Amino acid sequence: MRVAVLTVLLCMGLCMGVMAWAENMSELEEATATVKRMNTAGDQGIPDKVLEGAKCVAVIPKLTKGAFVVGGEHGTGVATCRAEGMWSAPAPFELSGISWGAQIGGKTTDLVMFIMNEQGMKDLMQGHLKVGADVSAAAGPVGRSASADAGYKAGILTYSSSKGAFIGASINGAEIRQDHKKTKDWYDNDSSFEEILSGKVKTSNQQAKAFVDALANAKTTASQ
Repeated sequence: MRVAVLTVLLCMGLCMGVMAWAENMSELEEATATVKRMNTAGDQGIPDKVLEGAKCVAVIPKLTKGAFVVGGEHGTGVATCRAEGMWSAPAPFELSGISWGAQIGGKTTDLVMFIMNEQGMKDLMQGHLKVGADVSAAAGPVGRSASADAGYKAGILTYSSSKGAFIGASINGAEIRQDHKKTKDWYDNDSSFEEILSGKVKTSNQQAKAFVDALANAKTTASQ
């Protein structure tokens, strides 16, 4: 009887682990698709200089209107930062307190955040960041050749995309927090944001690599 109970518990644990990985991988695949769309948006895309100058990039795919927690809309995403000339392994996070204004658009949208300076990158690595308070933020300029000067004054530039085109979107007041549960599922331990985003944590997961590669290719495309 005891063996049977232990077997059931073990199977339940394995099933929960598989479900957690499936959820994480789906989110990574959606984030990768969002990054790839940056290459095809043309004049309705993100300026080259934003892509080239970003210290970190955070992607919140499929943010759904009505996914409320106390204080505003809620979403989840992945972030990566430059580490020794390459993009780090992705780090999972939660985004809360979003005000769903006209700039964000329809019922479902993808959000992309570009952290443009060292202070913004340092604050993100702490694992808790309030947009517009801890780091200044602005709706990003649009168009491949548009000026990105605002990005060097604001620590974060933010964009929304619901139908392929990207528009600048303000999410001041939103809070980014490391998703510790997903971090444990992902890396088998609760590595800190600083460890992951500084490149100290490696991953052989193919979906994670696809996300990082898509971002590297987006930058290459923007430079051409």
